[in-house]
Amino acid sequence: MSGFEPENHVRPLTPREENAKSNVVIAYVFMLLGIFTGVFWLIGAIWAMVKVNEARGTLFEDHYTNIISTFWWGIFLSVIGVILAFFFIGYILLFGVWVWSIFRMVKGIGRATSNQSYQVMFNPF
Repeated sequence: MSGFEPENHVRPLTPREENAKSNVVIAYVFMLLGIFTGVFWLIGAIWAMVKVNEARGTLFEDHYTNIISTFWWGIFLSVIGVILAFFFIGYILLFGVWVWSIFRMVKGIGRATSNQSYQVMFNPF
């Protein structure tokens, strides 16, 4: 070794973590499809809600929290956006929720496929 190779301290995933990763990626894909079709948004959220207990204590647990919170906040803000659609501000809110949801889903897929948790832990040392 020349000393220039990066050190790889990544441990292999356990079968339980692999299962949690697979399920979270499935939920993310459903949620992304749901951005454009609607019904898959609900299917992805239900999938995450059903599978969250299997991911407790794994690296991917906070991905499930991300999906579920994005779903509920998206529904809540979309209802407000529809109500405010009588005024122009509702359309702006609906577009903002749409973009915000896409960002969270794409970020989640990227981090999950890289075997990282959704939230970056701050470690000053």
